[in-house]
Amino acid sequence: MKRHLISTADLTREDALLILDTAEQMAQVSTRSVKKLPTLRGRTVVNLFFEDSTRTRTSFEVAEKRLSADVINFSAKGSSVSKGESLKDTALTLQAMGADAVVIRHSASGAPKLLADSDWLHGSVVNAGDGTHEHPTQALLDAFTMRRHLNPGVGHDLAGRRVTVVGDVLHSRVARSNVHLLHTLGAEVTLVAPPTLMPFGVETWPCRTSYDLDAALTKADAVMMLRVQRERMNAAYFPTQREYTRRYGLDARRLALLPQHALVMHPGPMVRGMEIESSIADSDRAVIVEQVANGVSVRMAVLYLLLGGSEPAITTSSANTSEENGK
Repeated sequence: MKRHLISTADLTREDALLILDTAEQMAQVSTRSVKKLPTLRGRTVVNLFFEDSTRTRTSFEVAEKRLSADVINFSAKGSSVSKGESLKDTALTLQAMGADAVVIRHSASGAPKLLADSDWLHGSVVNAGDGTHEHPTQALLDAFTMRRHLNPGVGHDLAGRRVTVVGDVLHSRVARSNVHLLHTLGAEVTLVAPPTLMPFGVETWPCRTSYDLDAALTKADAVMMLRVQRERMNAAYFPTQREYTRRYGLDARRLALLPQHALVMHPGPMVRGMEIESSIADSDRAVIVEQVANGVSVRMAVLYLLLGGSEPAITTSSANTSEENGK
């Protein structure tokens, strides 16, 4: 793997499969009585969040602690950033503290790449979501979840599978990351959204587009519902919430259009009753809670590989020895 994880477009098929296969090993840790490995002992990982995100930050923190890393949580609110400190000054401060990796979430698209391309920081940079650009670890955990259900096995990809992504594509970094990664893994992606919520230039993306949700569901192996990001909207992108739900919400009638094996997914947080009915979100067809659990395994894999992991993450004989005893 490369030194940083900024975009899923940077990942080769081999890179993506290495992460997914390593995540399978990491998932074994959650089945143990002591859910911890010594692999990043002595390494310092900083969670640098300029934007609120309880779900993603907590997932990264759990992953880091399960790998025995020293974790520093840095929130922009209440810090020197709120007093006008620049990204450069913050990065130089973290470098002086000896950060081996920085997990950054920023409201500005391109901030993680700026950090990775600079000489302000010598450690690895992981993009935890930047503006409306990308969210690579979310796409990786989504692909990990799909593979477990649709094509399980180490070394397997998602070739031939059809994935329908529905909703606010315009403001969604999750959609962008998923399109690139799923295409790399051989899947066929269809984006479904109102015309006003399709990004400019989407015709250059490696996917199909449609405005007809019903037609896109009939052959889908997985459907991913996206949250309508009202906080990023500065205009009226659709007439009413009721109209959006009627055209693009997942209800019981539309669930019946899906093949029996198809997965229902959502990156969270959900707006129940608008994008998806509560009964469907809580049904056996939905793997939304599983996505959250898989996020920890995938983020463990990413951090392990970026910070020098070159051997199998879990050896056969060490599972119940020194690391489980905390030695």
